Amino acid sequence: MDFNLTEDQVAFADAARAFSEQELAPHAAEWDLHHTFPKAVIQKAGELGFCGIYTPEAAGGMGLSRLDAHVIFEQLSMGCTSTTAFITIHNMATWMIGEFGNEQSIAQWCPALVMGEQLASYCLTEPNAGSDAASLKTSARREGDEYVLNGSKCFISGAGETDVLVVMARTGVDGPKGISAFAVDATLAGISYGRKEDKMGWNSQPTRTITFEDARIPASCLLGQEGDGFKIAMKGLDGGRINIATCSIGTAQQALNSAAAYMQERKQFGKQLAQFQGLQFKLADMATELVAARQMVRLAAFKLDNNDPDKTTYCAMAKRFATDVGFEVCNAALQIHGGNGYIKEYPLERHVRDTRVHQILEGTNEIMRVVIARRLLLENAASVL
Repeated sequence: MDFNLTEDQVAFADAARAFSEQELAPHAAEWDLHHTFPKAVIQKAGELGFCGIYTPEAAGGMGLSRLDAHVIFEQLSMGCTSTTAFITIHNMATWMIGEFGNEQSIAQWCPALVMGEQLASYCLTEPNAGSDAASLKTSARREGDEYVLNGSKCFISGAGETDVLVVMARTGVDGPKGISAFAVDATLAGISYGRKEDKMGWNSQPTRTITFEDARIPASCLLGQEGDGFKIAMKGLDGGRINIATCSIGTAQQALNSAAAYMQERKQFGKQLAQFQGLQFKLADMATELVAARQMVRLAAFKLDNNDPDKTTYCAMAKRFATDVGFEVCNAALQIHGGNGYIKEYPLERHVRDTRVHQILEGTNEIMRVVIARRLLLENAASVL
């Protein structure tokens, strides 16, 4: 068992770090303040391959592993959590089209998506179907060579600014078996967008409600077969949970770096903060928790890459643990900065705001506990994990 990154993964990390330091970090505070969606910078990321990291090569992507993607996303999120989080969502939606779309959908969307020239949103959550995604009500009624979409989605990242929507809609019976997935042109008649939500964090990406009112889409927009939508969504979320956990790790690492540097600069009672043993212990605990979270996420990515039977459980564990640790590390780093941590001249308050949402998205951490407990209790798998 080798825990070291490969030469290729080190090279991916170096390229992502350089991009993060040059294109993301210098602008992150301004994007957050003015709620700017940096589409031009995301396109630059696409030119490096970062918008189609694990999209199949046959669809124009890099075809890399989820572990490779984790390495890249950690470095990007150290520069701007919010923008990187959107890039991860775009990667997930692009992968769905490249993996499950027919030749027409792949040809229509993937070349521009993998380059960041066009952007994608993932549309699963509804006002009354959040963590209980199988109860979604948005419908897709077949009429000849078309489907007619009706319903609404909420909390959709990029909505109103993206070009294609990966939409989960009901084509059949109640429950997960009646859900299908579609790649939908975001500009079609019958699709409207609500106001941009005023959020606590993630301010460099817009979030809106989407309403479908008799929106007609070609039957060729279907991803996979009718009834495959829930399975496609859950497969996407396994990787999505690794991605969002990784954004927490990268942001927490940046916060930890800032705290360590601040402790060596700031003096109180005639000596550096770094000389106070209580703060040394705090820093050591932060680093230990962060390394543990990183290793758990990498294990989950390895399980997913190898199609391990317990991959979903490990992705849930990694998401639950890493997003909790990421937020706590950022919060502790803010505390070490004292009053300076609370003002926007320093990035700590933004790190806290941006990582807080990770505990809610891709299934709340309470839902992650349910996924894990069911695996342990219903299948008596405690000795296997």
